[in-house]
Amino acid sequence: MIIYNINEAPFIKEMCDITLKLWEKGWAERNGGNISYLLREEEVAPYLDTQKVISEVALPMPFPELKNKIFMVSGSGKYFRNVIKNPADTLIILKISEDGKHYQQLWGLVNGGCPTSELASHLKCHATRLKHDPEHRVILHTHANATIAMTFAHDLDEKKFSKTLWQQITECLVVFPEGVGIVPWMVAGTIDLGLASAAKMEYCRIVIWAHHGIMGAGSNFDDAFGLVETVDKAADIYLRSAAVGIKQSITSAELRALADAFNVTPRDGIL
Repeated sequence: MIIYNINEAPFIKEMCDITLKLWEKGWAERNGGNISYLLREEEVAPYLDTQKVISEVALPMPFPELKNKIFMVSGSGKYFRNVIKNPADTLIILKISEDGKHYQQLWGLVNGGCPTSELASHLKCHATRLKHDPEHRVILHTHANATIAMTFAHDLDEKKFSKTLWQQITECLVVFPEGVGIVPWMVAGTIDLGLASAAKMEYCRIVIWAHHGIMGAGSNFDDAFGLVETVDKAADIYLRSAAVGIKQSITSAELRALADAFNVTPRDGIL
């Protein structure tokens, strides 16, 4: 039974808040970036009839592991800065069909449109992360400036890249001890990009798309945003220090001591 205005729903307010933050960061120019949020039936039901389907659209590939799951997703071509002004125009709440082959529109995109062109990447990454973390809920893709710039200036070997990031800020190793995954430049919005990203999400929660952007996974918006924010700050520090000449950095031995102190396990082969 619907008893509340959906615009007052916590999940709508959270999406409005995070999309505005990403735009204010300068990471979401024009219609850049996309977000998906796994919603629980019980949190949606007071605001929306989850059995009332507006339309049904075939997915580019089946996702049987996500059947009947509900997601709030940013719309294709929609500007993050406009989400707070009109959530119903810029967002969609969709449900994966029982056979996993379609998405069913439950709400949103009132002026037309479709979910982000990266929907396949998001769904595949959600499916992967849920295997490793039942609390997982958010996939966030944005055009973080320093991270993109670093992919032009640094070796794209992800273990070397991860170590360099760890060496920029003491807390980096603690925040993402699994390091980062790196996908070489690929055409945006393709199934291949989704599959490549999901393969990286088997062992880390941060995937960098070379010369394009970054994707972060988390249990909530703060978690996913915090990961991306930490990586991008480290990348910015690296670029600034490299520009004037790096004379010293945190050593491998010091990173191991840090891992021991904070009881985290760095990914094998990086140190």
